[in-house]
Amino acid sequence: MPSAPPPDEWVHARRQEIGERIRTARRAARLSQEALAERAGMDRQAINRIELGRQAAYVDNLLRIAYALGLPLADLVR
Repeated sequence: MPSAPPPDEWVHARRQEIGERIRTARRAARLSQEALAERAGMDRQAINRIELGRQAAYVDNLLRIAYALGLPLADLVR
């Protein structure tokens, strides 16, 4: 199966914006990446990649992160 083409630049830019919102909310909640990962049922490396915009986040993972932060998903992806 051929690999998918790299995302358009605007997609990557949006990933970075969302990642920055997650990082800001995590820090405001005074959580480490590891603590957020534990609350969200994910691993720390996944949180790191999402915050940096290096990984496309599944909606399920975004929902887990929002729930762990006590925020509506819309606040993270607006």
